[in-house]
Amino acid sequence: MRASAILPRIFLTLACAAALYAHADDIEVIDARLAAAEEGLLLSADFGFEFNARLGEAVANGVPLYFVVEFELTRPRWYWFDENAVSRSTQLRLSYHALSRQYRVSTGPLHQDYSTLDAALDVMRRLRNWQVLERSVTLGGSSYEAAVRMRLDPAQLPKPLQLSALTNRELRLESPWKRFIFLPPRAAATPAAAPAPAVPALPGTPEAQGGGTK
Repeated sequence: MRASAILPRIFLTLACAAALYAHADDIEVIDARLAAAEEGLLLSADFGFEFNARLGEAVANGVPLYFVVEFELTRPRWYWFDENAVSRSTQLRLSYHALSRQYRVSTGPLHQDYSTLDAALDVMRRLRNWQVLERSVTLGGSSYEAAVRMRLDPAQLPKPLQLSALTNRELRLESPWKRFIFLPPRAAATPAAAPAPAVPALPGTPEAQGGGTK
């Protein structure tokens, strides 16, 4: 086979390998959905990601990792800039406690311990019934664009790891925005209720059973 025919195949193989490596540690938003409830508008989402050896080692050595889930709801307007109806974010904290040999997932005042890292990550991959809009807010009848993403927050890492994260792919983990169309139900405004914190599907919580946070 001529060299001129072989070279393009080699370059294509290297390009594909580089692309797979570049996305190997990314987070994927597998599914995201909104549901109307008495409390307001609730978001549930499923994420796909794995830890590389560097992140697993950091947690096992006592470095807490903070993940941020961000949500936006906008209404496109042809005559002006899009209307930003909702913008929310919440934080999930993953830590390891050497004395108890337990991994802990925390969100707000809630936390749950797990015997293995895989069990803790499995819970973090399932976000359930996060109240992103109060019941007092009435959306218009037109369609909205919803967007959600998850990322590891490098600003919460210790200073040496923050600097390393600037050039080290192993210390960066994030998803692109997952966008979908949402058609709000027509409902009358009711008295305001404070937004509930986002909660992963922790066993024993209402979220694990499909209910909202109280």
